[in-house]
Amino acid sequence: MKSVAMLLEAFKKGEMTLEETIRRLNVDDIEEMGFATIDHQRTRRSGYPEVIYCEHKTTEQVVEIFKALALKGNNVLATRLKEGMYEALHNVFPDLHHNSLGRTATLYQGTQSETEGKIVIVAAGTSDLAVVEEAYETAKCFGNRVEKVIDVGVAGIHRLFRRMDTILEARVIIVVAGMEGALASVLGGLVDKPMIAVPTSVGYGTSFNGISALLTMLNSCASGVTVVNIDNGFGAAYAASQINHLD
Repeated sequence: MKSVAMLLEAFKKGEMTLEETIRRLNVDDIEEMGFATIDHQRTRRSGYPEVIYCEHKTTEQVVEIFKALALKGNNVLATRLKEGMYEALHNVFPDLHHNSLGRTATLYQGTQSETEGKIVIVAAGTSDLAVVEEAYETAKCFGNRVEKVIDVGVAGIHRLFRRMDTILEARVIIVVAGMEGALASVLGGLVDKPMIAVPTSVGYGTSFNGISALLTMLNSCASGVTVVNIDNGFGAAYAASQINHLD
């Protein structure tokens, strides 16, 4: 009912034509937009609504996709925003939450709830924060309780030990590290929780834009370390959220 009310309000304000309003009221679960095909049934199928990956899209395309998703009444998350996209979205959705470092925009709709279980995101260094913030906003959008532990990499390993109580409270741990990516192996030998490692493209020349960290994490001698692609904070948070929501 909320999505129908939003459609009618958009028509009342002149933001949609009568034909477009009728088409959207009658639409099934797949919405053809010419430049995009919106999968509105994804929430029922996978538990989470479609997320907008903004890189390589135009601002106009992102705004139209965002509006189509918002009309269904779900939370809407856009990742990898480019310059000018937040401003254009904010003009349509004044309550939009923006994380400039994580390059995300989130529209929260309806009553929000958080899991009892917690995701803890552990970052090796401040330079990894862009990936950390993307993961944080994704996990929050999907209804998780989330905490961040920042700048505890192996260059000063004593910093990690000071925060172990917080880390061990997690149901799922996300480890974000660049350079040689050793933090995932170190932490993997200290915890009994599922761990998802994110290599970042942070580091000097021979880090090869994150490939060194990726290979270190994939070759970890610590059991139970699962690895996502370079800089993929979104993917790590999505997987962590699925684990955190298990009964």
